[in-house]
Amino acid sequence: MNNIEKVKILEQKNAEALLLGGSDRIDSQHKKGKLSARERIELLLDEGSFEEIGKFVMHRCKDFGLDKEYYLGDGVVTGYGTINGRMVYVFSQDFTVLGGSLSETNAEKICKIMDLAMKNGVPIIGLNDSGGARIQEGVMSLGGYADIFYRNTLASGVVPQISAIMGPCAGGAVYSPAITDFILMVEQTSYMFVTGPNVVKTVTHEEVSSEELGGASTHSTKSGVTHFSCANEVECIQNIKRLLHFIPQNCEEIAPVYPYEIANENRPELNNIIPENPNQPYDMREVIAHIVDDGEHGFFEVHKNYAENIVVGFAKIAGRSIGIVGNQPAVLAGVLDIKSSVKAARFVRFCDCFNIPLLVLVDVPGFLPGTDQEWNGVITNGAKLLYAFCEATVPRVTVITRKAYGGAYDVMNSKHIGADMNYAWPTAEIAVMGAKGAAEIIFKREIASAENPEEKLAEKVQEYTEKFTNPYRAAHRGYIDEVIKPEQTRQKLIAAFKILENKVDHLPKKKHGNEPL
Repeated sequence: MNNIEKVKILEQKNAEALLLGGSDRIDSQHKKGKLSARERIELLLDEGSFEEIGKFVMHRCKDFGLDKEYYLGDGVVTGYGTINGRMVYVFSQDFTVLGGSLSETNAEKICKIMDLAMKNGVPIIGLNDSGGARIQEGVMSLGGYADIFYRNTLASGVVPQISAIMGPCAGGAVYSPAITDFILMVEQTSYMFVTGPNVVKTVTHEEVSSEELGGASTHSTKSGVTHFSCANEVECIQNIKRLLHFIPQNCEEIAPVYPYEIANENRPELNNIIPENPNQPYDMREVIAHIVDDGEHGFFEVHKNYAENIVVGFAKIAGRSIGIVGNQPAVLAGVLDIKSSVKAARFVRFCDCFNIPLLVLVDVPGFLPGTDQEWNGVITNGAKLLYAFCEATVPRVTVITRKAYGGAYDVMNSKHIGADMNYAWPTAEIAVMGAKGAAEIIFKREIASAENPEEKLAEKVQEYTEKFTNPYRAAHRGYIDEVIKPEQTRQKLIAAFKILENKVDHLPKKKHGNEPL
């Protein structure tokens, strides 16, 4: 065989690998509203940047007829390329080859790019579309999953890990995305669950569809498993690209900084957001919109449809990435509860892992009371948020816009738990509890013995309000660094984050803390 013939064989194999499981199966994907594994990579990466690894890998199983069924690539496309010029490693599961099932060799390909990503300090993006473990291989496929889980755990906090669920993801397959930093799902075409509808019906006699049990809507609103629910695969991939815009390549770097010329940063619109009535709601997103940069650098919300009483997401201030955590008075008065505490804690920990400064906007009346909360562990779950803030060593800035009551004042990045700069608007109310509740306790006997108890209560509420429900007692103590006009907020934040950009803080030497899981 001469050299020309050898090159022809290579060209034939390259062409065969590009066919995936064949045109009929690719057409079937398209009819379901899904792209092929290679089409997804083309959309995700900069044009012409993809370099494939393991294109000719094939499985080694000879049982149950698999010795007659071989495909180049073995059901997953792996390699590296760039997104907006920044390097990423990517794997894209191929549902057209044996349902994208995970085999021993399939897992080896994924593990190889994970190892390379760790060595080179580059994000890992997984495009998941798989029927699960390849049953014909038995324990070898299960071992492959465990190899991936182990690497997910080692990579956690070292390089960003992003999982897009673009088809089925069931059984053991769900645990790899669960360990990663962000999960995106596609409505109507993707689902995640540990046990499927058939098993649920057998064990609990519940009738439930795959979509109801583990679809994008379910996981973005009820369980909080997914951070982004996307209308289609194109939107999903665009969200991955936008997410990378705000985060660094690894734990040793900072997120990309964009050119910004400081001009007039006064925002008079902020003066009119807080209602005169302290019990009237407003949207914290309005505050955020007037604080952050415009356009593509504006607020990119995470977990938007889950635990809506707290808002988290990324933005740029003067071209620099920050993570924002804000109570949302428009939902449950912005109260903290189990779900919102866990949502915010997870986000805070991600930002701290990857050197992203934190801005905390506070309007919180306390923790949600009730048997449901107490019996489901609001104590330990609320402590997760407290722990996350206490442990964070990135620059941390707090702005109290209105209420900051009780233990929730402490938890929401107060000066006492290590915040660097704490501001308050003149509308801030910093107290142990609301004025009415406090007056009823402090002046209980006086009110009870009064000729007109209601009038006396109103008088004492007013007395408590004037004395305690303002930012000045905290400012006198130094717990608040400055009381500022709302319109000054953006310029104060730009200055604060600028002075804190070289902050160095160290935790006590330890193996790791014992977080209240």
